[in-house]
Amino acid sequence: MNTTRVLLVSLLSVAVLAGCSKKVKEQPVADTTPTAPSTAPSTGSGLYGPEDLDTDACLRQRVVYFDLDQDALKPEFQNIIGCHSKYLRDRPSARITLQGHADERGSRAYNQGLGERRGNAVNSALQAAGGSAGQLEVVSYGEERPVCTESNEACWSQNRRVEIIYTAR
Repeated sequence: MNTTRVLLVSLLSVAVLAGCSKKVKEQPVADTTPTAPSTAPSTGSGLYGPEDLDTDACLRQRVVYFDLDQDALKPEFQNIIGCHSKYLRDRPSARITLQGHADERGSRAYNQGLGERRGNAVNSALQAAGGSAGQLEVVSYGEERPVCTESNEACWSQNRRVEIIYTAR
């Protein structure tokens, strides 16, 4: 009987509180989800034009970086590859030279080969995304053209790269 009383009092309390609850008008929740930057071309036709190489945020990114002794393309550079391959599809007269580079560590011959393998990795990715082999050329500079000349990891990581150079727009 004691249990029944406690249960009955609890139910009555809940019913009273539910009946006395203040009605609050619900406000729509603001969407705070970050939006991805637009990689769409600026021309109304949906095709890239030569002016987009200077104005489109994605197309202005023309360096692909690599890990130490690696020639595999990192996933974070897939968007850049996609933009440049679309540009190549939209502009059949466009031409790109892919300049492969390495840091100062390793022999000259090793770094020359590594720069070429990195350039070929970007070349393959561009072709897989729709670029034409006839629009692409790979050149390796190995360790010969560093952007940073200090001997530390921060500097070396800047030198492990492929630069995308447009030779014809």
